[in-house]
Amino acid sequence: MAIRYQIRLPDPAQARGSEPSLAFHAHGAEAFAEQLQQALSTPALFERWRALQAEPDEVDPALGVTDPDARVTGEQRDLAINLVALTTLPGDILQHRLRLLAGNRWEMRNVSHG
Repeated sequence: MAIRYQIRLPDPAQARGSEPSLAFHAHGAEAFAEQLQQALSTPALFERWRALQAEPDEVDPALGVTDPDARVTGEQRDLAINLVALTTLPGDILQHRLRLLAGNRWEMRNVSHG
């Protein structure tokens, strides 16, 4: 069953992870939504992150699970960006991907069944 995650980026310009090669490079709500959707639906972000680890072969492959049907929408609200992700991925996987993309510059606003 799909889960709906409502995420807020209060300051989109600061929503960047600590590793530039993994971080958001988006500008605008649609671009942030597109990059998060790609991070959830394809293994690309996970594989880039895994390659940076000291022992890539020891990384738990369960962290790389994807949802090809994940969908993310975004909208600008004042200066913030609100994202809604609809996915079957568990919260810990979504949060891991968000930390890679946005560091700690995001807020989980609501979680509900899709």
